[in-house]
Amino acid sequence: MEQLRYLITGGAGFLGSHLCDRLIRRGEEVLCVDNFFTGSRRNVEHLLGNRRFELLRHDVCFPLYVEVDRIFNLACPASPLHYQHDPVQTTKTSVHGAINMLGLAKRLKARILQASTSEVYGDPELHPQPESYWGRVNPVGIRSCYDEGKRCAETLFFDYWRQHALEIKVVRIFNTYGPRMHPNDGRVVSNFIVQALKGIDITIYGDGSQSRSFCYVDDLLDGMEAMMHAPASFIGPVNLGNASEYTMRELAEQVLRLTGSRSKLRFEPLPEDDPKQRKPDTTLASRHLGWAPKVTLEDGLKETIRYFVEIMG
Repeated sequence: MEQLRYLITGGAGFLGSHLCDRLIRRGEEVLCVDNFFTGSRRNVEHLLGNRRFELLRHDVCFPLYVEVDRIFNLACPASPLHYQHDPVQTTKTSVHGAINMLGLAKRLKARILQASTSEVYGDPELHPQPESYWGRVNPVGIRSCYDEGKRCAETLFFDYWRQHALEIKVVRIFNTYGPRMHPNDGRVVSNFIVQALKGIDITIYGDGSQSRSFCYVDDLLDGMEAMMHAPASFIGPVNLGNASEYTMRELAEQVLRLTGSRSKLRFEPLPEDDPKQRKPDTTLASRHLGWAPKVTLEDGLKETIRYFVEIMG
């Protein structure tokens, strides 16, 4: 089989670094691009000695002139804490980044996959969320830099497909967790685990009844790779996530049990525009990709807790 050269933007981040590992293990060439705003060199330093791996510090808001066969566009801060730190830059990363990567793909005639998000659905009125649902997003709220940035990126991808016959793939990623999550990213799984391991109160926003679905990183990447290699006619968008739903209180209690922590639960006001429910309808992914998550929440949490124990000493 012909060896392919992959470009992964955001390649030193949580998802990107795991994807780099997979492709290198399979014998592909990987160009990992990251500006290290939220990504970390530590996530990919074990690959630096591999002749098929190249790491480039670069911001996708600026054009990139390289030669590759496939592009995974993962670049963008994905946690509210990080994407609200510099909201203008967050929007630029989604929009200018998409324009630059689509322009590169057009020049190279390369297939390109956009890592979109369940945030395009906003605070949904429809549950679970199918890809046909247009969402309920506040266009001027504190989360809109990410939500609307990703929605605009999808628009650009589909316009390049219609206008330039570019081979595109769009996946909408629901809550994903696993080793290499940033310990201070403000996401619920990492928050709960870090607080439990430190023995401090676990912070739950609202009354703990709001729900999420949690997909382990290995399952998510199985879906992303299946989408990248699916027939050109299936472009998406397609939901990738675990359809098993848990309340915040249920997640906190499971983390407490698995860590053996004696931390207490502390309830705080719900942040602005925080969705009450989030759960994917994965019918399309099952039908077109033959994909379904396999890792249980308990097994995935055990691996994630093991990672945090290691990095926290």
